[in-house]
Amino acid sequence: MNCRASQRCLLQLLREPVRSRSVPTFLVPALSQPLRSQCFSTTPATQSRIGSAPVSVPAEVNLKFIDLPHANTRDRSKEIPKVAIEVNGPLGQLTLNVPPFVTVNHDEELRKATVNIQDAEIAHQRAMWGTTRALLQNYILGVSEGHICILSLVGVGYRAMIEPTATTKEPEYPGQQFVSLKVGYSHPIELGVPKGVKASTPQPTRILLESIDKQVVTQFAAEIRAWRKPEPYKGKGIFVNGETIRLKSKKIK
Repeated sequence: MNCRASQRCLLQLLREPVRSRSVPTFLVPALSQPLRSQCFSTTPATQSRIGSAPVSVPAEVNLKFIDLPHANTRDRSKEIPKVAIEVNGPLGQLTLNVPPFVTVNHDEELRKATVNIQDAEIAHQRAMWGTTRALLQNYILGVSEGHICILSLVGVGYRAMIEPTATTKEPEYPGQQFVSLKVGYSHPIELGVPKGVKASTPQPTRILLESIDKQVVTQFAAEIRAWRKPEPYKGKGIFVNGETIRLKSKKIK
């Protein structure tokens, strides 16, 4: 008898009444009771450790809540933000769109901001709880202190320069600078510096990126790193913010 036939016999045996089955006597009490469905995990939903933590707002940073206009849309599945937070600081200004199920409360006396959600039982809201809190903290740190990324070029002949013009790309905005890399390719590698990012080379093998937006500066650092990722045999490549890798031994046959 194959596996499918045995499964059919078992299902047929379970569907028949207990009295009509030829089952052992000790199994009759267990089969006479209705089956109960129980969840795999009985752990209740807990609060987000990141989302429930308050965010400190420095004295030089101001939070302004702006009500966004209501957009008429038939698609109710899209989460259209209703409130935006304008974060102003000495280094600049950033705007954070808050999901409709997230509430941000700002205590101006204690200089604290707390993030709450409507229903902690929903997994998507719990995920966006910590994400919104982390974005708000990054925006506050960005306009007050700024974010930096330091890239180190490790390899023979690896160099980086900041050029005002490029031969392979056109500037996207007036005054755009370009990062020129020499990392072992025969053709020149030129990357345009995004708007709002300041790039410099304190050393020929160091690139310093500064910006108030953490997402923009880290994305540009990842684009530079993608041209020569660190390899584990010689330890060559472009490393970001003190990145380290474990070296491997050479395969000798």
